[in-house]
Amino acid sequence: MGKNSNRNNDWKDRLNVVYSTNPDFKYETDESEEAETLEPSRQNLKVSIDRKQRAGKSVTLVQGFVGTDDDLKELAKMLKSKCGVGGSAKDGEILIQGEFKQKVYDLLLQAGYKAKMAGGN
Repeated sequence: MGKNSNRNNDWKDRLNVVYSTNPDFKYETDESEEAETLEPSRQNLKVSIDRKQRAGKSVTLVQGFVGTDDDLKELAKMLKSKCGVGGSAKDGEILIQGEFKQKVYDLLLQAGYKAKMAGGN
């Protein structure tokens, strides 16, 4: 794709717009601007265990990530591979399958993140 992959003139973004008579019309997409990713030492991450609405299965939850989805997914990928389990990442949250609260907390600290453990266990 190269340098122009983020063009304002992408026809797919304007697929349902037919015509505007307003000379000042600027097409706006529904996509919100992604937050710039804070450096690890400025993140305020909270690590906890969650069992609610998960059919009795425990998950380790990392909340409070501020940044782009790509950076969130990259961090989740590292945590999942170090714990040897699956999981997901969306909306500023990382979900790791199983109870890995201490291990995830230690991994975040080693990576330079500011984190704290929340809840019991």
